[in-house]
Formats: sequence, structure tokens, C-alpha cells
Amino acid sequence: MAFRLFTGPDDRAFCERVSTALAEGYVLHGSPSATFNGSTVIVAQAVVLPAAIASADAAVANAVDDLEFDGEGHA
Repeated sequence: MAFRLFTGPDDRAFCERVSTALAEGYVLHGSPSATFNGSTVIVAQAVVLPAAIASADAAVANAVDDLEFDGEGHA
């Protein structure tokens, strides 16, 4: 998967899940989020695989390059 979102209680297990993903080549995407459910702090962290994102970006760039443009208006 190119994108993963981890959520859960702010504990060692959550940190280990994110750390494992980082060791597998994922990088942090955005800032972590936190909320309080009345008894526990719940956190979230998104991670992405840089190679998958680069591949998707290249596909979009190729698709844009393939659009015909006559010099007026929008492609």
C-alpha cells in the first residue's frame, strides 16, 4: 500500500507500529493528530511509500503530457 493511516491509543504499541512502517521504507506524511475520548488519548499518523508516490506522480505527468492543447482555453 502506498498510504497507511495508523490510529490507536498513545502507547508503546502504537509507536512500534509506526516505527515498523518507517523501517519498511515508509515516511511520515503530515503531522500526527491527537484527541481525547474521555479516558484515553487517541493518536493518528499517516505514512507513505515515496516510491509509490513518485510512480503515481510520473503517471499523472505522463497523462498531462498526452493531453492535446490547441493554444486556447483549457487542455
